Amino acid sequence: MNICVFLSAADLDERYTGPARDFAERLGKAGHTLVWGGSDAGLMKVVADGVQQAGGRLVGVSVDFLAGKAREGADQMLFAKDLAERKALLLAKSDAVVIMVGGTGTLDEATDVLELRKHGRHTKPVVLLNTAGFYDGLKLQFRRMEEEGFLPLPLADLVFFADDAASALAHLEDVISGAGGAGAAPR
Repeated sequence: MNICVFLSAADLDERYTGPARDFAERLGKAGHTLVWGGSDAGLMKVVADGVQQAGGRLVGVSVDFLAGKAREGADQMLFAKDLAERKALLLAKSDAVVIMVGGTGTLDEATDVLELRKHGRHTKPVVLLNTAGFYDGLKLQFRRMEEEGFLPLPLADLVFFADDAASALAHLEDVISGAGGAGAAPR
C-alpha cells in the first residue's frame, strides 16, 4: 500500500517524534511505501528514516522552491511547480492518507484532502493520527460541524481518528483489504 503522510518538517520533541517513528517502523515492516513531502528535515526526516530502515520504500513529492531540502536516496523523488500541484501528486501517488502533527501547511493539506473526499473526488481512507491529543480541538470542531449539519456525510465516512500508530495502520489495512469500511467510527 502507498500511504501518503502529511506532517511537519519542524524539529519536534520526543512526545511527537517517538510515535512518528513507531508509525514509520510499522509502515516499513509491513512492506508499505511512504509517500511524503520529500523533505529531509524535522519530523519528515524521522518518518522517512524509520520507513527506510524498516525496509519500506520512499516516494517523495517536493516542490521546486524546496528542492534544496529534498531527501537524497529516496526510491523516487518528484518535483512539483507549486504547492497545489504537490498536493495533487501526493494524493495521486497514494492509496491512503495519514495526517500527523503539523502546522499550517499540514492543516492545509488535511482540509484539502478532506474536502476532496467530501465531494467524492477520491475515496481513499483518511486517518488523523491524534498524537498526544494534538488534534483534540479539531476533532471537537468536526463533531460540531456534523451535529449542526455542515457535513453532507457522516464524519466517520470522512476521517478516522486514531490515537496511536497501531490503530492507524490497522484501520488502513482493514479498509484497503475490504475487511473494514470507511465508516469505522471516529474515536
